[in-house]
Amino acid sequence: MTKVLVIDDEPDLVRFVRRALETESYQVLTSTNGLDGIRLAVTEQPDLVVLDLVMPGIHGEAVLSALMAQDPSMRVLILSATGDVQLRISCLEQGAVDFLAKPFAVRELIARVRSRLQENATSRRRDTLQVGDIVLDLQARQLLVDGKSTPLSQREFLLLLHLMRNPDTVCSRQELLSEVWGYDFDPATNVVDVCIGRLRAKVRPDLIVTVRNVGYQLQSA
Repeated sequence: MTKVLVIDDEPDLVRFVRRALETESYQVLTSTNGLDGIRLAVTEQPDLVVLDLVMPGIHGEAVLSALMAQDPSMRVLILSATGDVQLRISCLEQGAVDFLAKPFAVRELIARVRSRLQENATSRRRDTLQVGDIVLDLQARQLLVDGKSTPLSQREFLLLLHLMRNPDTVCSRQELLSEVWGYDFDPATNVVDVCIGRLRAKVRPDLIVTVRNVGYQLQSA
């Protein structure tokens, strides 16, 4: 049976969501605090976590970070009333697969849960991306070079993923800032260059080419 973990400090909402998901034949685990939620996620290995952000004790973003550190392939759907756009972007960049704002329609919640679970089943069948002799494990979020696993930070993973999805294509600096950091403007920072430098140290340095005054290109051969 497909297992869903709901972490939210509002008991009434937890009961409501639990009943709604159980009508769809999901096995539902619940927690009303972040620390207990992390423990359940680690021990029960749910197929999907539905996570609130604003909770007493430990904030939901810290819970998300802990879950991603434990298992980068864990799928987390954020369910929150926060209107902070930057916080939403941060959660998605850290690995959350969706963000549904409160208040919500129960039919939309069920539809999103179903969709994210279907994506999970598909991704298990198509869990690597290869360009030339480098392989990116999309579930573990790790780089495989000559069969050896190399860990990546969240930004490194997102940056390499974008480059590998666009091999032999020049990706502009602004494009990378938008796709990886969520900036719709150039904040006059060298974060792209620094992250590229770290990636080059983990792959062959000549694979990622600098295109002067434009951006970067990942070569497929």
